[in-house]
Amino acid sequence: MIADLKPYSAYRESGLPWLGDVPEHWDVKRLKLLLREVDCRSSTGKEQLLRVSQYTGVTVRKSMDGTDLPDSRAASLIGYKRVMPNDLVINIMLAWNGSMGVSRYEGIASPAYCVYRFNSGALPLYYHELLRIPLYKGRIKAASTGVVESRLRLYSDDLGCIEAILPPPDEQVSIMRFLNWANGQLEKAIRAKRKVITLLNEQKQVIIHRAVTRGLDPSEPLKPSGISWIGDIPEHWEVRRVKQVARILRGKFSHRPRNDASLYDGIYPFIQTGAVAKASKFITSHNQTLNEKGLAVSKLFPSGTLVMTIAANIGDVAILTFEACFPDSIVGFVPSSAADRDYLYMVFLCMKPELLREAPVNTQGNLNVERIGGMWLPFPPFPDQLEIVAGIDRDIFPITTAISRFEREIELLREYRTRLVADVVTGKLDVREAAAKLPDEVQTLEFEEDLVALEEDVDCSL
Repeated sequence: MIADLKPYSAYRESGLPWLGDVPEHWDVKRLKLLLREVDCRSSTGKEQLLRVSQYTGVTVRKSMDGTDLPDSRAASLIGYKRVMPNDLVINIMLAWNGSMGVSRYEGIASPAYCVYRFNSGALPLYYHELLRIPLYKGRIKAASTGVVESRLRLYSDDLGCIEAILPPPDEQVSIMRFLNWANGQLEKAIRAKRKVITLLNEQKQVIIHRAVTRGLDPSEPLKPSGISWIGDIPEHWEVRRVKQVARILRGKFSHRPRNDASLYDGIYPFIQTGAVAKASKFITSHNQTLNEKGLAVSKLFPSGTLVMTIAANIGDVAILTFEACFPDSIVGFVPSSAADRDYLYMVFLCMKPELLREAPVNTQGNLNVERIGGMWLPFPPFPDQLEIVAGIDRDIFPITTAISRFEREIELLREYRTRLVADVVTGKLDVREAAAKLPDEVQTLEFEEDLVALEEDVDCSL
């Protein structure tokens, strides 16, 4: 059905070089004619706290420990802005990168955000899609006020001056009906590939765990390690505490709030916890930098450091390939001369369940240097460590290759989805006939599940 889509029969010039032609019967109006700002404040602070992300739009903000408590450093949520379903919520400081969305929830949002309500004739979810496509991100960035990118602000008057496409109301409905169906088909394909990746990762983990606890020779005589998660080990191996085989570094970011612009845009790479979770093994790039002021409140790790998350996604590990600063949710390990870094990396991959068990509940699951340093790990002689790493790399290579292929296929599906949405909401493709052929009950996105899956792939919080 998607492959059969065709353009509209007639187009006209929009009068806007950045927008180009639009379907002949579509209108173009300034956003101030389609929506209005609302500023209703919470008197109790007890409503559901919402968040705004460039990746997932408006979602429920929950505590990191999985409870329903709000994830906020604010002493009180009184005075936060009330949000109703179908309201447009915009982070005015990050609107230029798409940090906005139409809410599906009733709740409250930061008083630094702007909340808008659509007038009749404008379908909110259509504009949720339209305003987040790359074309409109560029227009919003151009309309924002500021000297440097990190300090751009989108004020209400500037938003109101942005030109918005206005299809007839029935076509807005058809467009969203079609996109709900198309998104459902694409997400089913993505979920199927993600499940295969999960199975492949489990297979890879079994190979790694056996090699780092038993070695490569299945005939090797074994002895009890005395550590439950390790089990039996070769007779000539030892068990040692983490602090005996590596120097432990603790990340630091002693300044609040972390989004203080005066700390950033310098020469020192700054790595957030999400980058560690996303890294397949090595951290090779960065998206943020700190200046001298930021460096003074953070911690610079040397190149080659093995890093681990100890809050939020506990136990994710990666290897740093350049000097970088880290927040206090990260610890670093500099191996001793008797320990191979890649072997420790493999061991830490297997230790994640044990790390989760060690995390105290009364600190929202955060670990600390003392707990990690006191944990036990299998420790073969150095030559054996090198052989184990080489053997693991050889055995998991086909699995890693397959995982990379599936991840690339998922990336291509998401890129295709982005292009499809942009073409449909801007009238490059006519979906009226296709939408009319869909069954009465169109399968819509399993919204929460898809957001959770997407938030596993990106770090949406600082």
